[in-house]
Amino acid sequence: MIEATEIRSPRVRDVVAAARKILEREGPDRLTMRHLAERMGIRAPSLYKHVDSKEELEALLMAEAFRELGQELHDAIGSLRKGGSRKKALTELARAYRRWALAHPHLYRLVTGGPLPRERLPEGLEAWTAEPVVIAAGGDPDRARAAWAFAHGMTILELDGRFPPDADLDAAWVSGIAALS
Repeated sequence: MIEATEIRSPRVRDVVAAARKILEREGPDRLTMRHLAERMGIRAPSLYKHVDSKEELEALLMAEAFRELGQELHDAIGSLRKGGSRKKALTELARAYRRWALAHPHLYRLVTGGPLPRERLPEGLEAWTAEPVVIAAGGDPDRARAAWAFAHGMTILELDGRFPPDADLDAAWVSGIAALS
């Protein structure tokens, strides 16, 4: 697993943990440096001793999310590493991806919405997180991108409540994975 090298100190870890609580519980609109400082019982300018900007804070949150999701995805392809089928591995990856995203919708949106600040993320983290999808796609990066696009599209539509109330999303996921297998 990729280590948390960019979190430089216990205080930065505290800042990131507090920011994550705000993001997950109150949503992205409440994740401001001022609100974060209030929650931590400090003045907003004091935060800048630990993180340079809100962008850096968001990148630290993204890195944490990539590590967590990446670990879930690496765990999910265990069957493939033991000789299981690619279809089973893709199915397990999709389940893990969906489960993580639905459990962390605001963090998921932070990680997957807008341009990715790659220059602020630990080197190799994005590739490590994507590695299980590439493996399950038989090493084909285009098939892996298609699988991710399907999973992301299904996930964001579900989070946005865009499917009819009677839609069988589990069946849609099964059909989509079958088409990619």
